[in-house]
Amino acid sequence: MRRRIVTARLQRLFCPSSVAVIGGGAWCRSVLTSLDGFGFQGPVWHVHPTADGAFRSVADLPAMPDAAFVGVNRHVSVDVIQDLADRGAGGAVCFASGFAESEDGQALSADLVAAAGEMPIVGPNCYGFVNALDGVSVWPDVHGLVQVDRGVALLTQSSNIALNLSMQTRGLPIAFLGTAGNQAQIGLSEMAQHLLHDPRITALGLYLEGIGDVGALQAMAQAAQASGKTVIVLKSGKSEAAQTAALSHTASMSGSDVGADVLFARLGLIRVQSLAAMIEALKHAHLYGPATRGSIASLSCSGGEASLMADGGDARGLTFAPITDAQDTALSGVLGPLVTRANPLDYHTFIWDDADAMSAVYTTMAQGPAELTVIVVDFPRRDRCETTAWDCVVTASIAARLASDKPVALLASLPESLPEQTAQRLMAEGVLPLNGLEAGLDALAALYGVRIAADPARAIVLPIASADSIMLDEAASKSALAASGVDIPRHQVATSPNEAASLSETLLPVALKARGVAHKSDAGGVALGLTAPEAVVTAATRMGCASYHIEEMITDGVAELLVAIIADPAHGYVLTVGAGGVLTELWQDTQHLLVPAKEAEVHAALDRLRIAPLLDGYRGAPAADRAAVVEAILAVQDYAIAQDGRVAEVEVNPLIVTATRAVAADALIRGDL
Repeated sequence: MRRRIVTARLQRLFCPSSVAVIGGGAWCRSVLTSLDGFGFQGPVWHVHPTADGAFRSVADLPAMPDAAFVGVNRHVSVDVIQDLADRGAGGAVCFASGFAESEDGQALSADLVAAAGEMPIVGPNCYGFVNALDGVSVWPDVHGLVQVDRGVALLTQSSNIALNLSMQTRGLPIAFLGTAGNQAQIGLSEMAQHLLHDPRITALGLYLEGIGDVGALQAMAQAAQASGKTVIVLKSGKSEAAQTAALSHTASMSGSDVGADVLFARLGLIRVQSLAAMIEALKHAHLYGPATRGSIASLSCSGGEASLMADGGDARGLTFAPITDAQDTALSGVLGPLVTRANPLDYHTFIWDDADAMSAVYTTMAQGPAELTVIVVDFPRRDRCETTAWDCVVTASIAARLASDKPVALLASLPESLPEQTAQRLMAEGVLPLNGLEAGLDALAALYGVRIAADPARAIVLPIASADSIMLDEAASKSALAASGVDIPRHQVATSPNEAASLSETLLPVALKARGVAHKSDAGGVALGLTAPEAVVTAATRMGCASYHIEEMITDGVAELLVAIIADPAHGYVLTVGAGGVLTELWQDTQHLLVPAKEAEVHAALDRLRIAPLLDGYRGAPAADRAAVVEAILAVQDYAIAQDGRVAEVEVNPLIVTATRAVAADALIRGDL
């Protein structure tokens, strides 16, 4: 069931004027301490049947709280949530575990949601939230936040991950920290959509273990696009072990990693692969908003650092802007003839500690065609040596930022070589501090590298879960696809070797295939290039099947492609195009798109394949009929969409591409058909 968008209803919960803490033990005491220590100005009421100074029940409270922390066991939690909802509380954090993530907790989770009714609940199995904008900490543990006027929001399914992120020392201002746990009623997407409407929230970071509700995520992505705010996503669940952990932890649907990639790309969510890269990308989003995809510039006073930047950027698909003639002239005038002008630029140490000269060099690079200028510098330890000689880098980088009005970053090759105090100063001056070469480049690659154009408003086709799945054989699969416009070879079906030979006479040369056999090539069920009926009889007899598929050979192919559509229950349908034929697994040359994909996106995916030169006419060979290829791929997609979520898998392999056709030489379809 799709959850409702509850943005307006979250205001009382996330920005409360009063808070009730219900329960005893260390966790509830921590919430009380945290509220006091974080400077919460409203009344805080403790509810416990025996504790000194506490109210004995929810009914005894002087008023209904805007926010409540429910820190009792799972069975009592349902009753407490019911009491709060019946009396008009603003919302609650349900701390207890043992709901949908446990074997016996599914029914109890449903009871919890029913008890809440219209009252929003966060959790269960979560810590809650810290609102650093308004001084609210409904949180049962330590955290690293301080009050801020503006900053990023961090939302996670894992409470411990949230706690860890709150302790970062990299200069990232965190305005809101929230956890969602099992998301029994309110999900991360709904929480995020609420926060995106707050002008004090500059960007959003999400740690996900599963999607759960694609529609809610899409609505959040549309809100992010409308607000001009960047959303950075880290999703676990690539490995089988991670998927199992996600299920046991938050009862989430992890889904395929490729499915997550294409869904995030469609929605315009920037995916990173580590917590460190998330922090670095969020700093960029906080300072500059959405990144303009393009090339970067790199400067350092060391050839080693320049080499690391070149290698690291190339490995991640980053491009370095060429030095223009005007830049070359300006750099030569400052650096002299001993410095080679290139990007990445090693400007040597000739001008070190000359802030004016360094400003001129940095500004020259920043004012060029690069979208972002990165200055590599590691600051020494203040407890071991004098560090004032490095002040020139900070001064020059700030000058370059002001003069160019473009993003400028200082990147330390080691995370600890950019102190928090320096990072905070740079952030205040509009210069991006990047802690660590690996995390920094990972973040920049996600922001500035090649990305599919976002289109969060486009409808997403979702599969319907069904256990009644059948596999159509090749003949039936091709027939179904042909009805949607896919070009298939002329063919016949025979039930004996002699009949196969007779039917082949008008099709020669032919391919003979055993019917009802998956992976026919591996099982010896395919014979190609048969030019005489006698050869057909021999091949069919060797196969020893009950029936055979005979079809014309496509002899003038310039390339073989794989076209597949797979149902991903967590993310939608994934369209894959790639190198096809019997060596598909060996080549591992594929591109993926979310269904429905547009014609231009299919063209772009084909261009990204390593075998793309074959389609363009390699070494004098004829070029493929690109229009026919794209038409065939879109026809396969049309068939899948027309099944209204009942298809589980469609595969055409190979799609033989010629100068005039794109022919489905083999196909399989599986689903509730």
